[in-house]
Amino acid sequence: MAKLSRRAIAQYAATQLTKSDERSTFILQLAAYLVTTRRTKELNLIIRDIQFYLSEAGSVSGSITSATELTLETKKAIETYIKQQTGATTVALDSLIDPSVIGGIKVNIPDYELDATVSRSLTVLRTRFKKA
Repeated sequence: MAKLSRRAIAQYAATQLTKSDERSTFILQLAAYLVTTRRTKELNLIIRDIQFYLSEAGSVSGSITSATELTLETKKAIETYIKQQTGATTVALDSLIDPSVIGGIKVNIPDYELDATVSRSLTVLRTRFKKA
């Protein structure tokens, strides 16, 4: 049996996830395939590639990191912004709480990162003063 490329697997997975009603069954089958072919070390890369192909199909997934829980209104505003910037029809974001960001938000989606956190601003300032 010929080895499928990581991108071929990801493209097939994205297609199946967009049109399938049985997503959980497909995910289990994909996991079984990766275990059987001993390709579990590639999982993070495959997931990233699946997210890329899903975003090309208009479905963006990613994460929002903030120091505190965001309000529903703020989350909706971020989703609307992402839809405008990417042309996506659907946006699914995981919310992560990380006190080390101090304040602000960090948005990660395929091929795009917005880091408007206080910790990032402090790092930029620190770097500028070291160079001066």
